[in-house]
Amino acid sequence: MAPLVPGRALVFVGFMGVGKSTAARKAAGESGEAAVDLDELLERELGMPVAEYFDAHGEQEFRRREAERAVALLEGAEGGAIALGGGSILSEPVREALRRHLVVWLDLPVEDAWERVSNSRRSRPLGRDRDAFESIYAERRPLYEGIADAVVPGDREIVPRALPAVLALAEMPEGTRVIWTSTASGEYPIFVGPGLLGAGYWPLGGRRFCVTDSNVRPLYGDRVDALAATVEIEPGESHKTLAEAERVWRELAEAGMTREDHLVALGGGVVGDLTGFCAAGYQRGVPVVQVPTTLVGQVDSAIGGKTGVDLPEAKNYVGAYHQPAAVLSDTETLRTLPAPELAAGFVEVVKTALIDGGALWERVRGIERVDPAQLDDVVFACARVKAAVVAADERDSDRRMVLNLGHTVGHAIEAASGYERYRHGEAVGLGLLAALRLSSAEELRDEVSALLARNALPVTLDPSVATDDILTAMARDKKADSEGVRFVLLERPGEPRWGERVAPQAVRDAVEELRG
Repeated sequence: MAPLVPGRALVFVGFMGVGKSTAARKAAGESGEAAVDLDELLERELGMPVAEYFDAHGEQEFRRREAERAVALLEGAEGGAIALGGGSILSEPVREALRRHLVVWLDLPVEDAWERVSNSRRSRPLGRDRDAFESIYAERRPLYEGIADAVVPGDREIVPRALPAVLALAEMPEGTRVIWTSTASGEYPIFVGPGLLGAGYWPLGGRRFCVTDSNVRPLYGDRVDALAATVEIEPGESHKTLAEAERVWRELAEAGMTREDHLVALGGGVVGDLTGFCAAGYQRGVPVVQVPTTLVGQVDSAIGGKTGVDLPEAKNYVGAYHQPAAVLSDTETLRTLPAPELAAGFVEVVKTALIDGGALWERVRGIERVDPAQLDDVVFACARVKAAVVAADERDSDRRMVLNLGHTVGHAIEAASGYERYRHGEAVGLGLLAALRLSSAEELRDEVSALLARNALPVTLDPSVATDDILTAMARDKKADSEGVRFVLLERPGEPRWGERVAPQAVRDAVEELRG
């Protein structure tokens, strides 16, 4: 059998209860290599259970012994699978020793992790108090993300299915990372890194049929190998229509595309939405690989399976849920974006950071001017947040609604201005300011306004866009019910509330305030 990662170990990290030991054994079983559990090694050397040693000698002494053994293990490992203890990554020498290995973070929501350890809390010194448990969980998450080459849900059944995508990292450009996304209707990898296009990796077999636009094709059209045919569309939201979808379908039919083939969406949010919609409808459904080349695509629109086209009356009014077979986000493509497009995409980064709070918000709020050369970690973090939200609620019935923060007003501004006055991100930025006003988050609104302004994004509404037109478009919001529109509100980063009713006059006032 072939080794898992030649010359390196496959190392599983994550919070207590996520199944690191089981994952290491399953991964090693695939290759015939050894699986090593750090806690088991420690117990043999200490001559007692970890919990006993922890209680007798204290956490500081245990961490010292744990770090010594972990560093020795990692420095000597040339293959196989290793399960580290949940807190071992607190040690900087351990994190440094992990750099040459392939690190898999098994991620699990805190509620699920607490439930997992319910039957073993006596043997887990840090799993006995719920408040302390949640505090430690929040403290460690940024560390796990910072060292992870791959993020995989902490589910014993998912790990073997994700393993081929994780191991594919060994053959990809340096700096590539992967998030394995598991939803009710499908699973797929999201690869993020510089130089992915043209690197030789492709997630699917069969023929590839590409849809791209006239801006992207000259830049990257030849970076996707072995294309059977390419359909070119004009760039811009005004071309995301049913008429354009019909033209794409007809060109694919003329080119001889079958259900054994798949589509490639090479471009930004418009290309991704339109191509995904065409994939959902062509011969009742063919796979699509999303290859986003814009910031909004890489952090948001290419992930989650929402596809669609616009009507003159409202944005994304006709569409389907159709999860991609894979997402390939080559962050080098961001360097060729015009500055206004990059800034507009940054709004989705701000939105995601507001939803997630914590370390991501702290990182994003400190950005003076968005720099495409320094976005790899931010793109990865935002993609992880989006993937986790979608995994919990694929069809927008609950938690996924938080992703509409700023979009209710933003989409209405786009529709009211004929999809020509504002880029999507620019309109959503104005929508964020309106949502924060409706949330009575005055200081946060001022901070977000300053962040947008630093990046040359509009913070006031063009006088030509009438308030009544915006409110009329908002009433057609596709998430509205018989009682009207519901909003996502947020008083503090990381604490969004969704499905909120707001008085019509308050909405009008928030839109009017955008006029400065």
